[in-house]
Amino acid sequence: MTKRMKATAGGIPQLAASATRTATAAAAARTAATAATAPVLDPRALNRATLERQLLLRRAPLSAKSAVEHLLGLQAQNVKPPYYALAARLDGFAPAELSGLMADREVVRIVSMRSTIHTHTAADCLTLRPLVQPARDRELTQFRKGLQGVDLDRLAALARDLVEAEPRTMKQLREALLAQWPDADPQALAVAARCKLPLVQVTPRGLWGRSGQVALTTAEHWLSRPAEPAPTPDATVLRYLAAFGPASVKDMQTWAGLTRLREVFERLRPGLLTFRDEHGVELFDLPDAPRPDPDTPAPPRFLPEFDNLLLSHADRARVVPPEHRGRTWQGNQAHRTVLVDGFVAGVWKLEGDALVVEPFGPLTAEQRHEVSEEGQRMLGTMHPESSYDIRFGTVVR
Repeated sequence: MTKRMKATAGGIPQLAASATRTATAAAAARTAATAATAPVLDPRALNRATLERQLLLRRAPLSAKSAVEHLLGLQAQNVKPPYYALAARLDGFAPAELSGLMADREVVRIVSMRSTIHTHTAADCLTLRPLVQPARDRELTQFRKGLQGVDLDRLAALARDLVEAEPRTMKQLREALLAQWPDADPQALAVAARCKLPLVQVTPRGLWGRSGQVALTTAEHWLSRPAEPAPTPDATVLRYLAAFGPASVKDMQTWAGLTRLREVFERLRPGLLTFRDEHGVELFDLPDAPRPDPDTPAPPRFLPEFDNLLLSHADRARVVPPEHRGRTWQGNQAHRTVLVDGFVAGVWKLEGDALVVEPFGPLTAEQRHEVSEEGQRMLGTMHPESSYDIRFGTVVR
């Protein structure tokens, strides 16, 4: 009797595991069946939906702060791109508006999504940065060889004291940390400080028409308030879909630089709509989000380098035609891009006294006229004191 009871009891975990596997398989089968019958959105339908969310189908009558919040930040590897990004999206935008927000510490520049510098509202800086902390911790493991013998908690405390006493450049921070750990790799020490702490770039860096080297302090010190708990991934997924949807799990992970978000989407599934792309990939979306007719006109837009429209999906075919893939980059530097009919159709640059547009293919006379008009509008917003000609370069092959 005792042996029989033991044998039966010993089988309970196996039965439970088997039941779990069966339930998981059943859930996967239901998901696959649902995905197989979900409506298909082709690249053009996805393009128009994403442009609408990105405020690029028509300029929005929003404040710069509201737009930065809606878009969950603007990538800002360089100083000027956030200004050009808003000029393409907002009605009545002037660079002084964003610059004033930065001077008043209502928006800040900080490393966040994908380990890249973003311009975020103060509120998002204090919440989204904690959300992506696991990615920063993962990034730090790449430098473990140069950090042997370094107490990372002590490093973080020391770095915090240094930058809160006065903003420090990366060079100053490296030198101060190297004095404590002379055998460590200087670059790894600076990266560790950036990964462990929410370091913002203080003004005048980032202000329009001003110059300034990168100097850092903590977000809490700069904004005079403590960091907030990281938002639930659920809330951020919903915000991401509002700004970038319809989107797959992998799209969201690409944007955030995070992993293992499938379970979050599954938790939210009952309140979301599902679609498929042309390759059968499941896409999620908010029920009340706009999905314009694919034939909705999309006017030309001039986008800055590193615009999040081009970087926030695993599959970029909704914006970058397959034949143009890889043509918006050279090495690790992104080109400024031109949208025609909603899709990337060329690159642009300011060269002397000219705005030069280099298309990837022939443009019709009407398209050239529309691109020229949009170029004039962009120049009038960003450089009203200067005079530029608009030239079309040779088609880039």
